[in-house]
Amino acid sequence: MDIRGGCCGFSKSHSEYFRTFEVVKIRQTFYQPPALKTAERWRAEAPSDFGFTPKAWQLITHESQSPTYRRLRLSWSQSRLGRCGSFKPTEEVLWAWEQTLEIAQALQSRCLVFQGPASFHPSAENRKNLKAFFRKVKREDPHFIWEPRGSWRPEEIREICRESGFIHGVEPFKGDPQSEKIRYFRFHGITGYRYRFSEVDLRALRGKSRGLTCCMFNNAGMWTDAHAFLGLVRKLQV
Repeated sequence: MDIRGGCCGFSKSHSEYFRTFEVVKIRQTFYQPPALKTAERWRAEAPSDFGFTPKAWQLITHESQSPTYRRLRLSWSQSRLGRCGSFKPTEEVLWAWEQTLEIAQALQSRCLVFQGPASFHPSAENRKNLKAFFRKVKREDPHFIWEPRGSWRPEEIREICRESGFIHGVEPFKGDPQSEKIRYFRFHGITGYRYRFSEVDLRALRGKSRGLTCCMFNNAGMWTDAHAFLGLVRKLQV
């Protein structure tokens, strides 16, 4: 079993983070991808086996009504922004994918996360656009992690993951992974952002891990909890 843990974002300096963890989820790529030279610098600073997992740009997944667009730095018209999100078959969405892929390649990422908003429900149109998008985009290297929210039923997620080869990104204390190869867990806190994970919680998480499992903490105490979890994993392996 290969269990890797880390935080959603650099919660401390890059140098200290690289000494402590083996993987980080890049949130900046969701709001506005960094300059290519910035991604190249991160890759050069990190150990050769360190893993960067970027989150796909919101122009691909979220529509312009999302409050996250307040952090978008593009001088596009409202009509153009209206053609973004929900994996729509538009030039704008495909352009956003090209920008995301460029950063992922600069980071030499093995995994790339597509997090859907709760508003992206399992309608016939959304399912069609989702499948069409992933048939069209280049897929030479990174694994695609799909993190659906909203009213998707487990059997629907399982079907799409099987058809498209996705890894199901899931909060394991709220649902079970519906894909079979790599497991990708993300934690916001069982009762909210300020939740602190107990040893009982961390042992339960260890029990849910199979094969290659990536555990990303995204709560107020993410650094401490991720560090405690990896310490527990090492202790149980002895």
